[in-house]
Amino acid sequence: MSKRSASSEKGGRVPANGHNASQNGTQSDAGGKLQEDNDDGKVGLGKKVTLLRGISIIIGTIIGAGIFISPKGILKHSGSVGMSLIVWIACGVLSLFGALSYAELGTCIKKSGGHYTYIMEAFGPQMAFIRLWVDLIAIRPAGMAVIALAFGQYILEPLFMPCNIPPIAVKLATGIGITSVMYLNSMSVTWTARIQIFLTFSKLLAIGIIIVPGLYQLFKGETKNFENAFEMSNVKLSGMPLAFYSGMYAYAGWFYLNFVTEEVDNPERTVPLAICISMAIVTSCFVLTNVAYYTVMSAEELLTSEAVAVTFAEKLMGKFSIVVPVFVALSCYGSMNGCLFALSRMFYVASREGQLPEVLSMIHIHRHTPLPAVLILYPMTMLQLFVGDLYSLLNFMSFLRWLFIGVVVLGLIYLRYTKPDLPRPFKVPLFIPVVFCLTCFFMVFLSLYSDPVNTGIGFAISLTGIPAYYIFFYFSHRPKWLQRNSELNCFKI
Repeated sequence: MSKRSASSEKGGRVPANGHNASQNGTQSDAGGKLQEDNDDGKVGLGKKVTLLRGISIIIGTIIGAGIFISPKGILKHSGSVGMSLIVWIACGVLSLFGALSYAELGTCIKKSGGHYTYIMEAFGPQMAFIRLWVDLIAIRPAGMAVIALAFGQYILEPLFMPCNIPPIAVKLATGIGITSVMYLNSMSVTWTARIQIFLTFSKLLAIGIIIVPGLYQLFKGETKNFENAFEMSNVKLSGMPLAFYSGMYAYAGWFYLNFVTEEVDNPERTVPLAICISMAIVTSCFVLTNVAYYTVMSAEELLTSEAVAVTFAEKLMGKFSIVVPVFVALSCYGSMNGCLFALSRMFYVASREGQLPEVLSMIHIHRHTPLPAVLILYPMTMLQLFVGDLYSLLNFMSFLRWLFIGVVVLGLIYLRYTKPDLPRPFKVPLFIPVVFCLTCFFMVFLSLYSDPVNTGIGFAISLTGIPAYYIFFYFSHRPKWLQRNSELNCFKI
């Protein structure tokens, strides 16, 4: 930078929402980035997400530990090998429908923030704040902590085999993993994206290590586990929705590129293309991986396995199976990295909209990273890592994920009628968002029916966003003590 603002002399960071523009000799452009008066240098989030990086973000966040550890939920609820494969394919198609709907939203609403931004545009600030509130206080910290725990468990497994790993060692490794991801995202967007690409290729290599020998065994004639694949005696109609619920959870993550739209190079082309390529790769990988599992393991063996990929490797590869936990750990690390990269942009945009403290929309003047927005999840994630039942929290919050995703896609349909003249460089047939929206709401109602207690608790937590909205955002004439606290919390660096 040939010229530094006054705020950069103090702390090296400037707000990206333009509140200090007049004081610091800078002007704010339409995208919320700062542009200096005398040159073309920008203090903002640059367009560094290319097509390859966009694909790595989507694939890297979708493919986590699940496909390596426990795909048995779908088999258990679908009742047969053949039906489980159909569920995997169907969930891939439904996820593609959702991803295509988000691709349209990402090309007509060119703001970062994902779910939050689209709900804001369609249904206003109160609904958007409730989604943001639930994400901030529960869903995202718990989700990050669970992925990080899987990372800690599997990165240590080769060192402790065949003994059990001490719980404190897992939590320490987990804490180191979370801290390193936070540090990486704080230091450089470019290196974050490069490492995400590397980790994505590592995941695909790990899946290839499973698919290739599995299909080789299949072509050799190992087909006994596929005999009577569509045996209907164990198939129960009541279990199919639960199988689809598990499948849709496994594919979750296709929406993360929409969280960083402003940083995507040529979003009209890159967003739809990255989504379509990523979903084709992920669906193919998931289906072929399960075919490989069934080639080597019977349905009974798969259902009794705690870590399917490890069991597969032990049966087929012998001592080489020790590398599988390492690949699972890398997969989890990639999921953490991709999630944090995307989520920090949501908090950045929410701050820019005035719904979070102003400090969260500040960008480091040299590194061009939204440093405060990256770090906001760190204390809550570490707290939930060491206290609380993370898996219970995820169980009763998971239905809210699909509720709000359904609301977002409903917003797409709503905007088709309320804003028909909105430019739509990429437009999907109407039946695609309609089918996906109905699927989301069906899963929500299924949660209410199958687990009303935990679902009710999650719903109650989301309702706390209503008073929080009125206390912290809506009232313009707040008590003086609250105004003073807000000013302190929204300090300018």
